[in-house]
Amino acid sequence: MPEFNFIARELSGEKVLGTLTAANRPDVVNVLAGRSLTAIKVEPLVVKPQLIPRKVPSRVLAAMYSQLADLLHAGVPLLQAIDILRDQDSHPALTSILTNVRETVADGSSLADAMRLHPRVFANLTTSIVRAGEEGGFVEESLKRIAAFTNRQEDLKGRVVGALAYPAFLMVTGIVVVVVLLVYFVPSFAPMFERLEEQGNLPLPTTVLMSVSGFLQDFGIWMAIPLAAIVCWAIRYANTSKGRYQFDKWRIELKGVGSIVRSLAIARFCRVFGTLLQNGVPILRSLQIAKDATGNLVLATAIEQAAENISEGKSLAHPLAVSGQFPKEFVEMIAVGEKANRLEQILLDFANAMEERTNRRVDLFVRMLEPAMLLVMAVLVLFVVVALLLPVFEISGSFS
Repeated sequence: MPEFNFIARELSGEKVLGTLTAANRPDVVNVLAGRSLTAIKVEPLVVKPQLIPRKVPSRVLAAMYSQLADLLHAGVPLLQAIDILRDQDSHPALTSILTNVRETVADGSSLADAMRLHPRVFANLTTSIVRAGEEGGFVEESLKRIAAFTNRQEDLKGRVVGALAYPAFLMVTGIVVVVVLLVYFVPSFAPMFERLEEQGNLPLPTTVLMSVSGFLQDFGIWMAIPLAAIVCWAIRYANTSKGRYQFDKWRIELKGVGSIVRSLAIARFCRVFGTLLQNGVPILRSLQIAKDATGNLVLATAIEQAAENISEGKSLAHPLAVSGQFPKEFVEMIAVGEKANRLEQILLDFANAMEERTNRRVDLFVRMLEPAMLLVMAVLVLFVVVALLLPVFEISGSFS
């Protein structure tokens, strides 16, 4: 139950300050009246979240959820189970958090409320599922599902990051190689080409190469300053509501990559939404949490607008279709799930299918991207080599 701070007055007129646990404000007033106190002011107690210096890895949290579920299933009391996890855990930040959670639970709070005080570690998804498990009497099963969900999300993230790591390395390497060639290597040939340039016989590729090299030498630093300013402005703009909306819209509409980003976001939404419904979380609360799991403000806005229909007793599928942000098969799946009254299972099945399909598309995209980037690097290096060799051939021809 929530806690309330109150200011009341005794029959003698003396003020009394304190804290009470009750369902709502009227209950607090009634309790005070039973103590012959007149309520002057009653406000909900606002507890500041406990912040930690660093984030706890998701894999560590998943292991903790699974172990806690096993201990509770074996009949170990909650406080003792937390003590066991705290004593055996090797992650300093998580040990500190478990200590605080244990103290909060010992003071009479629920496990979900204690976890909610650490929003950097325990997401809304986690605390909502734990709360539903506590209210429904299946907290061990809820913790198991959270562990499985966390591991699955980490596996998906790892596959995507791992697939894009090599192309990113190729891109960075290629840029560094070309810049080093143009700034440090090419200028050493300039004296050799001066006579050909005076005679007007310097080949066009060499002229272009020397011009680009000279421009980078003379203005490279001055170009870096406005470029850095543009990047800083773009980052600040992306952190605003309007900027983030535009950036997210560009991400999902970008040709080729946009469809992959959109599919991953929808898959995350389906898995979070389905997991919450499966654990007994009300549909409106589930939508509020799941929309943020998309990681995309455009899709989250469309889902939020669709949630308004749910609060009015209407269907979820129709407003999602009207938004134009979701594929037809996804909307039809939602409609079928609503009619069959098994939306949570259909959502999870669709998430599995979409993740597998997206993984194949990511693999194909990466396989095409790697040779494309190698080809671009080869063409750039070949251009530099040819541009440097052509004047040599011209000089050799003039002596023959």
